[in-house]
Amino acid sequence: MKISEVIQKMKDYHRGTVNGVAIDESTTRDKILFGNPDQECTGIVTTCYASVEVIRKARQLNANLIISHEALFWNHGDHTDWLEETENKTYLEKKKLLEEGNLVVWRDHDYIHSGIPVHGEYVDGIFYGVMKTLGWEKALVGSHERPLLFEIEPMTVREVGRHVMDKFRLTGLKMLGNPDAIVRKVWIPGHIMGGDNDAITRIDRENIDLLIALELIDYTVSEYIRDSAMLGQPKAVLAAGHFNVEEPGMEYMVHYIPQALGVDIPCHYVQSGDMYCFLSR
Repeated sequence: MKISEVIQKMKDYHRGTVNGVAIDESTTRDKILFGNPDQECTGIVTTCYASVEVIRKARQLNANLIISHEALFWNHGDHTDWLEETENKTYLEKKKLLEEGNLVVWRDHDYIHSGIPVHGEYVDGIFYGVMKTLGWEKALVGSHERPLLFEIEPMTVREVGRHVMDKFRLTGLKMLGNPDAIVRKVWIPGHIMGGDNDAITRIDRENIDLLIALELIDYTVSEYIRDSAMLGQPKAVLAAGHFNVEEPGMEYMVHYIPQALGVDIPCHYVQSGDMYCFLSR
């Protein structure tokens, strides 16, 4: 099967609509970011981010298609004209690695978030994988379509943090709040990047105790959580990072690729790796 056919079958497997509107192929982020898709697919690697190490591993695995959730060349839309013009050294070396391996990189972002079929309905493929990895299927509250809110057995923030680190294979977590606070309601809020009044209101009204954050900035929600914790409320944040949180969704993809394709093509998950290491006194 040609790589172009693999990509089309993956698109067809996903729901392919957002709020009832079909994904627009002219504007979607889900493009072939590198390589020639008119070649036979020898193997597939799924990952959150096609880093240099992921590319090297794909070559070792004889895989010529990398399905990545995030961009390849460090900017929204994966524009490379500016990198060519400035002869960016990292870009040129990464490009050479891809060319030497005859690799194709396809971004699966909008499609996987649009939904994968699970038990007769479509659910966000990234956050379904996160839920499965954490083992929180029975703890889900709210929408099955986008599993983001959970009511777990009472645990300390520290215990939840260790569970997340173990399941996500992380070297550490940044934390706000009291590590010994007992929490039950956990929310993955998505982007926290300013203008977060609605998020603060939801945390307060729904008695959310703990956030597992993709992005986190020092103002708005972070300040609110600190003040709440200082007042004795069981409020805390585990700031794992965007790629670290979403990576399990790409790991889960290897479970359904054979069904989506209908043929047996070697498929591997390669973790792009914990984005952070921690220096502490």
